[in-house]
Amino acid sequence: MVVNEKDFLYKGKAKTLYATDDKDTCIIKYRNTATAFNGVKREELEGKAVMNCAITNIIYNMLAKNGISTHLISCLDDTTLLVKKVEIVPLEVIIRNVAAGSFSKRFGVEEGTPLLSPILEYSYKKDELNDPMINDSQILALGLATQEELDTIGKMALHINELLTDFFAKANLKLVDFKLEFGRYKDEIILADEISPDTCRLWDTATNKKMDKDRFRRDLGNVMDAYAEVLGRLREISK
Repeated sequence: MVVNEKDFLYKGKAKTLYATDDKDTCIIKYRNTATAFNGVKREELEGKAVMNCAITNIIYNMLAKNGISTHLISCLDDTTLLVKKVEIVPLEVIIRNVAAGSFSKRFGVEEGTPLLSPILEYSYKKDELNDPMINDSQILALGLATQEELDTIGKMALHINELLTDFFAKANLKLVDFKLEFGRYKDEIILADEISPDTCRLWDTATNKKMDKDRFRRDLGNVMDAYAEVLGRLREISK
């Protein structure tokens, strides 16, 4: 799919957004850029765009079959998706099933400790502030979302967690934690952005080997091998 630079809308850390002739749709083009620590660490990883696009496509199709409204319309080529044009709610929605990363550091909980129930967290999606954690009352006070929208987002996120946990388990992957983004589309809240090893912590069920962006973030090596393994397993269970 060839996109026209004149239709450029926005360049994120790993994806570029383009307009279409339809005001209700846009095009997402995945790039090979890997970033960590809010873009401080950056590298081009060959094949990353293809793998994240394919993984997101598989997952979003599974979620749609299970009643989750998403922005995905179709996959145009190996790195390009046609999606509904949404107004992004400026929140990163984080679900945690196992202690890891910043949660372990904040609360002194050993990484890998199963949590007694899923944790729902929010961060304010604002790069210049390093995406600070934010609570419900702060979200409402700043007008970032309404109470009705927050209720919908929370309910959807927890349901998505149930679906993803079961789906990844079939691929012998443990869903440790992940982040979601949601958007407003014609008076409806729908799932947007991507779900991939860039946005999820995924560990091999048997060995706890990290199969996600932590391999890049923590200099563990073999980043693309891990992503390829995740894609292969998801393709296998989606046949």
